[in-house]
Amino acid sequence: MIEKTQIPWGEIGYIVFKRTYARKLNENDINSKTEEFEDVVNRELKASETQLKVNFTEYEKERYKQLRTQLKFSPAGRFMWQLGTKTVDKLGLPSLQNCAFTVVNDPIKPFVWTFELLMLGAGVGYNIQKHNVYQLPKLKSKIKIERKEENDVDFIVPDNREGWIKLLSKVLKAHFYSGKGFTYSTKCVRPKGQPIKSFGGISSGPDDLVWGIEEIHKILNSRANKKLRPIDCLDIMNIIGFVVVSGNVRRSAQIAIGDHDDFEFLKAKRWDLGLIPKWRSMSNNSIALPDNFEDIPQEFWDTYQQGEPYGIINIELSKKIGRTNDTRYPDPDVEGFNPCAEQSLVDKETCCLAELYLPRITTYEELLECMTYAYRMCKHSLALHCHIKDTEDIVHKNMRMGIGVTGYLQATEQQREWLTNAYEWLRKYDEEYSKINGFPISIKLTTCKPSGTLSLLPGVTPGVHPNPAGPYYIRRVRIASNSPLVEVCRTHGYHIEPQRNFDKTIDNSTMVISFPCRVSEDTPIESQFTWKEQLDTVRRLQKEWSDNSVSCTVYYKLEDIPEIKQYLKEHLKNEIKTVSFLLASDHGFDQAPFETISKEKYFEMIEHVKPITSIEIKEEDMQLQDCDNGSCPIK
Repeated sequence: MIEKTQIPWGEIGYIVFKRTYARKLNENDINSKTEEFEDVVNRELKASETQLKVNFTEYEKERYKQLRTQLKFSPAGRFMWQLGTKTVDKLGLPSLQNCAFTVVNDPIKPFVWTFELLMLGAGVGYNIQKHNVYQLPKLKSKIKIERKEENDVDFIVPDNREGWIKLLSKVLKAHFYSGKGFTYSTKCVRPKGQPIKSFGGISSGPDDLVWGIEEIHKILNSRANKKLRPIDCLDIMNIIGFVVVSGNVRRSAQIAIGDHDDFEFLKAKRWDLGLIPKWRSMSNNSIALPDNFEDIPQEFWDTYQQGEPYGIINIELSKKIGRTNDTRYPDPDVEGFNPCAEQSLVDKETCCLAELYLPRITTYEELLECMTYAYRMCKHSLALHCHIKDTEDIVHKNMRMGIGVTGYLQATEQQREWLTNAYEWLRKYDEEYSKINGFPISIKLTTCKPSGTLSLLPGVTPGVHPNPAGPYYIRRVRIASNSPLVEVCRTHGYHIEPQRNFDKTIDNSTMVISFPCRVSEDTPIESQFTWKEQLDTVRRLQKEWSDNSVSCTVYYKLEDIPEIKQYLKEHLKNEIKTVSFLLASDHGFDQAPFETISKEKYFEMIEHVKPITSIEIKEEDMQLQDCDNGSCPIK
């Protein structure tokens, strides 16, 4: 048995694991302790037999356990949290899917589908280009939809996910089809603050649902006898996301893909232009690349100087090829991407992810082993049932997955050079394995995602990004003040202080814990890694490894914009599938998540702390603060 102290955690890897992925050892015992990492791996292996039907041999189970506990690879965070639970038995496919996408070309399905997938914890992308949105019929005349907390109403909302979704569906159908209002009651919805046992978290109560329904109702009434515009669809989707996150541990990651010449869409997050609805913070926004790069208007580039920079989605390139210049694996039905833009997707499609910790893998043969186990877990999960028939059909047909690499910039050149041949090997393996097991060949296999929480476990650089600070730095983590993790950190000597708000007031409900961290001296650091180096790395990984996309947020300075435009003009059309940008700045934020410090300061801080290698607390006391169980975070 491998002791937990032998697992090669990063500086904050163990506490992140306990906070985010450890369940109760006994789900029926309120006083049960939470899992250690080996318990999670054992749960994964048991579920590989009972739920996924992977049929690992005894030798393969032992190797799986060895490679996992050495932090060489990982299934998705959603697998770590959900495998072995009744949720997987009940929901099947959606319970383990990270990524989802839909096209807004129907008045009902895209919105209720998005609502459901967000509530199940998947990030959702959606295409609101004009040629899709204008397929929606005109709305009826203005109607009245009213909440009444009494029995004599047209619809009483049940206290479950399905009830909330049905209420949204009834609102949309009333506006688009019947033209008749109705009354509803939320008297059965549990009050705010009660636990949600199936997915975890705390109930938000009915008020946030009611608020969201009222706001959507207002938007629909404002377009009475007219068609919805893309900006209206964006607002409805964003409001749905706002309802999902309110008062709960779920995150609502979204990406909206619009037209390059939709000026209302381009100004949707221009906070500098005046009052913008608060819900528009729910999505990352991108444009679909036009045929002619020069057609991208100045209003798009204005977002790079004011507001939030929009990304670019190269849908046409994603349809034609897998890896750059490799036309063997076209994806002709692709219409968009997931929120972090590493997975190309078809309408109503979902897909799952896995992670290879490239710097931790010592040989090419070991890389193939890790890929094999990650692939088989993903492949069998894609064959699970789904209660949404459209989604089940497309997932079972495409069998799309995203086996990603993280720590890429920390890996040696030799480790990076393994990837080209490893991809070819994986393609052949998929063909053989699929034939033997009666599966369709996967339309896509590889990716590179942002890799936030999972990269913290071994302490490697996230995805294809440089380290945010360093080589010596403070990593600050926010945890609810009533969490027992706070006391654990205090007894181990870590600096703890209440959160200070922007207006300098003190928020005693949240504690900020400072962890001294370091990376090797030769690790690329964000402040020293240019925008061009970032894009060059994206192009390389798109060519050598990822047949989906490479998710990367490129940091730039205002004076870089002319050169960036020229670079994208030369390389975007044929070499880059997705790209997003963020303006680099000397933020000066108080209690910033990352703060570079001197070597001397690091060792001074280390002298006063004892690494956390053991935590014994109850699951219900844990507070999730980052992206929930594998979902993409909100930008």
